[in-house]
Amino acid sequence: MPVLIAAFLLGCVAGLRTFTAPAVLLLVRNRTTLAYVLGLLAAVEYLVDLNPKAPARTNVMGLGARAVSGAFCGWVLGGAAGGSPLAGAAAGVLGAVTGAYAGLYARTRAIDLIGRVPAAIAEDLLAIAGAILIVTFA
Repeated sequence: MPVLIAAFLLGCVAGLRTFTAPAVLLLVRNRTTLAYVLGLLAAVEYLVDLNPKAPARTNVMGLGARAVSGAFCGWVLGGAAGGSPLAGAAAGVLGAVTGAYAGLYARTRAIDLIGRVPAAIAEDLLAIAGAILIVTFA
C-alpha cells in the first residue's frame, strides 16, 4: 500500500478514535513504553465515549487532538517508508478530519438504527480492526 494512502487511512482511524491509530501503529511496529501508554489511553477513550456527555469529536479540542494524532501517524509512516514525513503528516491530518466528520455522520445514523451503546462499540471495533489492517499492510 502506498505510504500516503496508508497515512490518510490511519488518519481516518484517528478521526474515529484519537488514541487507537497511534497505539496500534506503535504496538505493531515498535513496542515501547509510549505504545503501551497510548494503548491504555485508547481503552480509556472507549469507556469515556460511552458517556452521553462526552465532548463532540468535531469541537475545537476534539478535532485538534484527532488532527495531531493523524499527523503523528502519518509522520511515522512517511519516515519509516523512506518518504517524506511531512507529506505523511499532511495526509494523516486530512484523513483525521475526514474520519471525524464521516464518523460523526455514520455514528448518528447507526444510533438511529441500533442505539447509542451498540453504535459506539461498533465504531470502536471498526477503528481497532481498521488500524490493525492498515498498519499490517502499510
